Amino acid sequence: MTGTGLRRRTLLGAAAAVAVAAGCGQGRRSVQVAVVWANDELDRFRELVTGYPATVQVVGVGNDIDAFLTARRAAGTCPDVAILPRPGLVVEYARRGWLSEVTPAVSYTAPAGMTDLLTVGGHRYGVWVKAAHKSLFWHFPSMLAEAPRTWDALVALTRRLGARHRADAGPAPLAVGAADGWVLTDWFENVLADVAGVDLYEALARGEADWRGRPVASALDRLAELWSIDGAFPGGGRRALLTQFGESIIQVVHHREATMVFEADFVDAVVAQFRRGTEPVATFRFPGARMADQPLIVGGDAAVAFAGSDGGPELVHWLSDAAAFRPWLDAGGYLSPNLAVPVDSYRDPLRRRLADELRAADTVQFDLSDQLPGTFTGTDGVGIWRIMQDFFMDVTDGVPAREAVRRATGQLAEAARATARGGR
Repeated sequence: MTGTGLRRRTLLGAAAAVAVAAGCGQGRRSVQVAVVWANDELDRFRELVTGYPATVQVVGVGNDIDAFLTARRAAGTCPDVAILPRPGLVVEYARRGWLSEVTPAVSYTAPAGMTDLLTVGGHRYGVWVKAAHKSLFWHFPSMLAEAPRTWDALVALTRRLGARHRADAGPAPLAVGAADGWVLTDWFENVLADVAGVDLYEALARGEADWRGRPVASALDRLAELWSIDGAFPGGGRRALLTQFGESIIQVVHHREATMVFEADFVDAVVAQFRRGTEPVATFRFPGARMADQPLIVGGDAAVAFAGSDGGPELVHWLSDAAAFRPWLDAGGYLSPNLAVPVDSYRDPLRRRLADELRAADTVQFDLSDQLPGTFTGTDGVGIWRIMQDFFMDVTDGVPAREAVRRATGQLAEAARATARGGR
């Protein structure tokens, strides 16, 4: 998920509510924007909007921006602009009539597979302003000399390292922050993209395919094969279910309790804070069935303007320009969804490589859970996040893979039906 996939756990404070309390179409000289970002991301965004011709009031409202904006809309106090971490929200809001159409800058060029996610009835209601590459494994070269290049190689490596770990002769092969359900959905989406292909993957996102079908079951079978390996995780599956995203990275880069961790490019922010020693961390792409198969899952944050706002569409237009995010790009930790941004503008080799991969892909596949409607999209203890946590618990707790897959596909199909019936 999310947004860029990194789920922010900041709470909605009284100060945030007050800061946007003058919204929804009441003409103002300043423009207010509610964002999901926190900490360094929030600071970077505030810095870059100082370049906008009008004053921009930026309010960080945490990950549950949907609840915040729904409450503000009901009170008639919504902001001019919001940065949303899910295209599914953009579609929902547009269909309710909450949003204004927006026009991107001439320089705006989103990757194939992302542009249509922000359109409804042929009208554009958002622009992408930040991307996340969600198909990466991270490791120290000293702990893993040769990265696995296929799924079978990853499974074989996990079995070998898991046996060593059980013998107390080395770290566990994998760290996973299974306490954050979005981490598990990111695993699932990468495997599904390889197993199902673009058309079926997108049909599931649109609610036009069967979650009990063979491709979904095959993807879950693969995950069961890997996750059920004895010794795969530090402390086992039950500890993994109590491990959050940030802690899973720390298990690799600081405590060295695990050899590898999978997640998006924003992992490097945690690495920079907690890495022990000076050895650089290396990455490799999520492996597919063959050496030629490498899934490319992306997440992203989109800017939208609320209906009735005088200044909202203009700010969204400005944010879509290739030059707008240059201060954040210069500071590091930013991947642009705008292909008009020159690759050589990136200061670090990793993001230059990731930017090249976005350009080389015929089409990218967007984070599936972020496209799902209503509660199916997932949050703590709800929707596809909870379903994947239940599945992880089953396969790491000895439930036969066939039974675990049957349960999970049934839960997924029922969640899809409930959403189609109007459950939110």
